[in-house]
Amino acid sequence: MMNLFKIAIRNLIRYKRRTLLTASLITIGVVFVLVFVSITGSFKAMMIGQITDSMLGHLQIHRKGYVASIDNLPLNLNMKPKAYAKISTVLGATPEVEAYSPRLKFGGMFSNFTETTNIRLNGVYPDREFQTVPLLTSRIPEGKKTLSRGEILIPTLLAKGLKVKLGDTVVIVATNADGSVNGKQFIVSGILESATGPGGRDGYMHIEDAAEVLRMPEPEVSEVAIRLKNFGLLPKAVKQLEGKLADAVNKEGKPMFEVHAWEQLSPFFNIARMIDVMTFFIKIMLIAIVLISIMNVMIMAVYERIREIGTIAAIGTLPGRIRSMFIIEGLCLGVVGAIIGDLIGIAVVVVINLVGIHFDFGQQKGLLLKAALQPSDLLIISVIVILVAVVASLQPAFKASKMEPIEALRHV
Repeated sequence: MMNLFKIAIRNLIRYKRRTLLTASLITIGVVFVLVFVSITGSFKAMMIGQITDSMLGHLQIHRKGYVASIDNLPLNLNMKPKAYAKISTVLGATPEVEAYSPRLKFGGMFSNFTETTNIRLNGVYPDREFQTVPLLTSRIPEGKKTLSRGEILIPTLLAKGLKVKLGDTVVIVATNADGSVNGKQFIVSGILESATGPGGRDGYMHIEDAAEVLRMPEPEVSEVAIRLKNFGLLPKAVKQLEGKLADAVNKEGKPMFEVHAWEQLSPFFNIARMIDVMTFFIKIMLIAIVLISIMNVMIMAVYERIREIGTIAAIGTLPGRIRSMFIIEGLCLGVVGAIIGDLIGIAVVVVINLVGIHFDFGQQKGLLLKAALQPSDLLIISVIVILVAVVASLQPAFKASKMEPIEALRHV
């Protein structure tokens, strides 16, 4: 076998120009894919982080049917204190959970005593909320990055539209679950940028204030946002929580709660899927480049070396060894191209990070993208290149091994 490797390497060195051109095409393809995968993968991770860590949480628990009607923020589908206590017990006993935050969501009217408009409000326990979505404070460019009783965080859209400033007194009016109307005054303690764009209308207040506006004896809970210690364990955590909450059933014997991962709650999941599809097709392009390059080189090698093939066949070399020789040449081209491509790809990613890529996402300005290459990406792409190089060598190798020695020796 070592002799075959020596012969294959010697043949590649003998045809330097052809070998260099093929290896260069493979290397360029590998570099392009690695850089693309590193940038898009990092952008996807940052995008998901901005959505989950500033607004949604990694997953959420709702009463069954709430998400289907979430646009209306139905108060009749809130969890009662007893139901939330069960969820709290389950989450406290789940080691994968880092933090969780109950929220009371409702729609209301926002007034500065001169003008009135609608607003969506989240009643939260501030400490729990800031632990569950740690980037929430980064969305408060003006005002306190805390929230006390009697204070409210309002979205930029409302602050600009109604000319409301920090420290102003505003009124929140809401319709309760029984249809009655109640209002309460608040002090604007912060201006909140939307995570999804300039049209955001979500504000925050203390959950006990929200319960007071809605005239609830005890705060009910619309959803429980959860942050995991390891985001990569999200699918496992969803199944685990579904199993632990499965024994909680309603009067009809159906599950009382629903567990939703972030992708079931945000339209940005479609963008993440598009990134995955684009990455997949880029990898297909790499396979095509390698396949065509190797196959072209090997076919040309067979035609240029017909007399050589005939000679080694005439002296008793078995067809299997001739076939192996060409396959090993393709393997060597794939290995060399993959290694050089990996090294150059890593270097390009390092240069990109030194230069820095800045972009805006929603209302978040000047985010710095750090491209990262995962060892698994390097391994997978390298293996794909090498396997495709071997596969591309098969047809020329079989063609060479089936040549008749006499006919080959007659070739001019």
